[in-house]
Amino acid sequence: MADKIEYKVPEIKSEGQKFYHVITFGCQMNERDSESLAGMLEDMGYLPTESREEADIIILNTCCVRETAESKVFGLLGRLRQLKVAKPDLIIGVAGCMSQQEEVAKKIRHSFPFVDIIFGTHNIHELPRMIQQVRENQEAVLEVWATEKGIAENVPVRRKDKLKAWVTIMYGCNNFCTYCIVPYVRGRERSRNPENIIEEIKGLVAQGYKEVTLLGQNVNSYGKDLQMDYRFADLLLDLDKITGLKRIRFMTSHPRDFDQRLIDVIASTNKVCEHFHLPAQAGSNRILKLMNRGYTREHYLQLIDNIRKAIPGASITSDIMVGFPGETEEDFADTLDLVRRVRYDSAFTFVYNIRSGTPAAKMEQVPEEVKSARIQKLIDLQNQISLENNRQEEGKVLEVLVEGETKTNPDKLAGRSRTNKLVVFDGSPDLTGQLVPIKITKGRLNLLEGELVPGGAVK
Repeated sequence: MADKIEYKVPEIKSEGQKFYHVITFGCQMNERDSESLAGMLEDMGYLPTESREEADIIILNTCCVRETAESKVFGLLGRLRQLKVAKPDLIIGVAGCMSQQEEVAKKIRHSFPFVDIIFGTHNIHELPRMIQQVRENQEAVLEVWATEKGIAENVPVRRKDKLKAWVTIMYGCNNFCTYCIVPYVRGRERSRNPENIIEEIKGLVAQGYKEVTLLGQNVNSYGKDLQMDYRFADLLLDLDKITGLKRIRFMTSHPRDFDQRLIDVIASTNKVCEHFHLPAQAGSNRILKLMNRGYTREHYLQLIDNIRKAIPGASITSDIMVGFPGETEEDFADTLDLVRRVRYDSAFTFVYNIRSGTPAAKMEQVPEEVKSARIQKLIDLQNQISLENNRQEEGKVLEVLVEGETKTNPDKLAGRSRTNKLVVFDGSPDLTGQLVPIKITKGRLNLLEGELVPGGAVK
C-alpha cells in the first residue's frame, strides 16, 4: 500500500490580482492532474484566464506517449519565449510525463532556459513550494523525483465540469507493454485507500455531481497492492451504494485482468454504466506477444463474449494500433478480422511511432507508407461498423444525462447514454443535469439524434 502524503497549504499567496493558465496535453489522467494544478494555484490566490498574455503563471502539463505531443510542447515553448521577454515576471512551468524523463527535462532546461519550473509526475503536489522558491531565489527550479514516494491526498481541485467528475483511484502501471513509456514516467501501480475514494465521491455528490469516471492506467489492477482483500469489483459495489450518485464509469481496463467476478459484479449493479473500453491494440497473437500484452486474441474474444452474455446491449470500444514493428500483412489482416468479429461501437485508431527508451524502439520498423495505407483501411472499416451500430439504435428509448447546449447549435441539447453515445435532441436548457428518456430517430457516424419522450420512461 502506497504511503499517504498530505498536501501542505501554501504559506505564500499571490500578491495582488494575478492569473494562471494551464495547458494540457495527453490523456484523461493528465486532464485530471491539470485540475489539481489549477486547484493549487487557486489555493494560492491565482485566478484562471484563457489569455496567455494576461497570465502571470503558465503551466504546460505534458504527454510523452506520442512524438507529436512532444513536438507540440517544444513548439509552444518556442512561442512562449517572446512572451517571457515582454513580461519578465511571468513564471513558466513544464510538468508531467515529458519532464519526468531525465534526459528530456535536461533538454528543456538547456534549450529553453527561460522556463522557471520543471517537474514531473511524482511531485505535482509540490507546485506551491516550487513557485515560492522561484519567487524568493529568482532562480529556476528543476525538480524531478526519480521514483514515486506515495500518494498525495487532499490536494485542492478545480474541476472543469459541474456535472461529471474524474476520480483517480490508482497511479502507475506494472504491465510494461513494449511500445509504452507510461510505466517509466508514471511509476509502479499504487492504489488509493478505498475510504479516501469513497469520501471524495460522496463530497462530489454533495456538490451536485451526477456521474464519476474512475481513472487508472489499469483500473482492473486496483487493490492488488493494498494490505487487504479488496479489489476493483469491491470498490464498484461500495460506490454503487452511494445515495445520489447516478452513474459510474471507468477507464482504462486491461483485458488480461478483466475477470468473470468483475463482469458479474458490474451486471449486478445499478449505477455502473454498460460501456467497456477494452484496448485490444492488435488482433494478431504474434504481435500481441511482441507487445507483451499478456493475452491472446482467443482470450480477448472470449472476454467480449462473456461481457455480452452477462450484460446484453453493452457498448464495447477500443484502442487499436497499426504498424507495430514487424507487423506483416497477415498480422494486419488478423486485426481487421478482430474488428469485424467484435464490432466496436467506436475505436481510437493510431499508427505506432517510436518512443525512445522502450523495447519496441529497437525492433524492425514498418515503412511509413505501409502504416498509412493500413490505418486508412482500419478507419474505413471501423467507420462502417460504427455507423451500422448507431443505426441499430433507431427506435430505441435511451436514458440520457443532459450535459447542456451543443457547441454548434444553442437550440439543441446534448448528453450521453449509459453506453456513452452522444445524443443530440431539442429541449429546454433547464433539463441540464437531468436524466431523461430520448427516443432515437437517427443514427449517424459519431452521434445519435433523438426526441424527448414527455413523461416517458426509459425502456
